[in-house]
Amino acid sequence: TTLIDHLEEYKESFGHTPDTITADPGYGSEENYAYLEGEGVEAFVKYNYFHKEQKQAKKEPDPFHPDQLHYNLEQDCYYCPMGQQMHNIGQYQKKTTNGYLQTYTRYQATNCYGCPLRGLCHKSKHHRVIERNHNLIRLKAKAKEKLLSKEGIAHRKQRCWDIEAIFGDIKHNMNFKRFALRGIEKVNVEIGLVAMAHNLKKLALVI
Repeated sequence: TTLIDHLEEYKESFGHTPDTITADPGYGSEENYAYLEGEGVEAFVKYNYFHKEQKQAKKEPDPFHPDQLHYNLEQDCYYCPMGQQMHNIGQYQKKTTNGYLQTYTRYQATNCYGCPLRGLCHKSKHHRVIERNHNLIRLKAKAKEKLLSKEGIAHRKQRCWDIEAIFGDIKHNMNFKRFALRGIEKVNVEIGLVAMAHNLKKLALVI
């Protein structure tokens, strides 16, 4: 929930948003993706299960998972593994804990009774229903394409070198593992001093 506020502060300081941004899966939400797209920022931001997806890509995909079901955009319907249409039965909206409004569309099969694959497909007593957030699916597909590109791989590697090493240096070499002060203003001063010390140390190495 901090990414948008951070970029708004950046925009206030520099008069524009950054051209690109790289972030780990903790920032890969629909709200953040939509904001970055709206601001025209080229985003290399992972989403939850990105790494798990890459590992599973080497295995046989689960044909019953909603992501594997064929979607017909023109008719706005999905097809189950038996080829049966799953029709749009309506939408609903819900807010995230951050107050962002998400839209979900529900699709239902018309006749699961007697289907030989039913036990593998779903456990419902009635016809199978799936829920899809089309905007999030689109944004994640866009993010995935970016992340798997040659440029995206370079950004992901660089993020580890740029960020994780700083945390390690501050925690281990500078032995800063907890704040001594209390209150937002005092903590801002304390972390500011730590950041200055870190930067001065880097500058000294260059000189």
